[in-house]
Amino acid sequence: MFEAACLLHIYVETPLHAGTGRGLGAVDLPIQRERVTGYPIVQASSVKGRLRADCAVRSGDASKIKAAFGPEPGEGASEHAGAFSPGDARILLFPVRSLAGVFAWTTSVDVLARLRREAQMMGVGLSWSLPSPPANDAALVAEGNEVTAGDKVVLEEFSFSPDTSQSQTAGEIGDWLATHALPGRLDEQGRRVSDEYDYWVEKLPKRLAILHEDAFRDFTQFATEVVTRVRLKPDTKTVVGGALWTEEHLPTDTLLYAPLAATAPRLPKGSTLPDDMKTAQDVLTFVSRTLDLRRTQLGGGETVGRGTVYLRFGEVQSLKEERNDA
Repeated sequence: MFEAACLLHIYVETPLHAGTGRGLGAVDLPIQRERVTGYPIVQASSVKGRLRADCAVRSGDASKIKAAFGPEPGEGASEHAGAFSPGDARILLFPVRSLAGVFAWTTSVDVLARLRREAQMMGVGLSWSLPSPPANDAALVAEGNEVTAGDKVVLEEFSFSPDTSQSQTAGEIGDWLATHALPGRLDEQGRRVSDEYDYWVEKLPKRLAILHEDAFRDFTQFATEVVTRVRLKPDTKTVVGGALWTEEHLPTDTLLYAPLAATAPRLPKGSTLPDDMKTAQDVLTFVSRTLDLRRTQLGGGETVGRGTVYLRFGEVQSLKEERNDA
């Protein structure tokens, strides 16, 4: 059983391609998606591999890396498993072009309900309640929002009626996400440690639009960024035969979240653990302190600037204590 957990928020700063290989549809290289909902994801194996590589570079402590993530293949991987266990990175906010406010961060009650469910599993408390689902042609927005143009919220070529009947709830959700999910930590006086995301923190509650789940799903399926890439012959600068393809990306300003869990480290008999790596909380604390509020790269296209993301870890929670209290 897992004994500690936390939430990781992943903010996409350059288009992110976490691919599945060749696709059968119009896009040659589609992104990873859930089979049932079609929502974009980044699979847990990709998240774990990236976090392991970054921890190895930034900490330089091989014994802690082995305790947290397990041995590398060919180096005794069959001896024991790692203690660190991430889940898939799921969609939370998806940016969509807006007639007013440049773009809106869209989500749905279905997605927010998933976040609440996983947060409860991780022992994380949320200060907001779920709103009632909006109508198919409505968008829940806060009072004073920046995405209403006249009497409509126009996203891509679709228009929605702005619904402010639950504006307080929409505002609370937007404020929580801006404070707890966007990059930047608050100090003891409540001041943000880094000011590079102050603009986005201010804008998120005003640009949040909570849509019906069908509309949100359609945007995540058909409003992603698709780019065409080619490989040229060095001498003629013409396209190499068969070297013209399209790639799908999650757009800049997408927000993902991933649940992280851990057990106490497992090591072969006779091995010793560092003093600060003996519990599940130690494992998550090591990973989060090493990588919190840092940028990394996920997915493909690293050499062309794709996949730059900003990591923000939540507080580590003890699941063992939670079970004992129940």
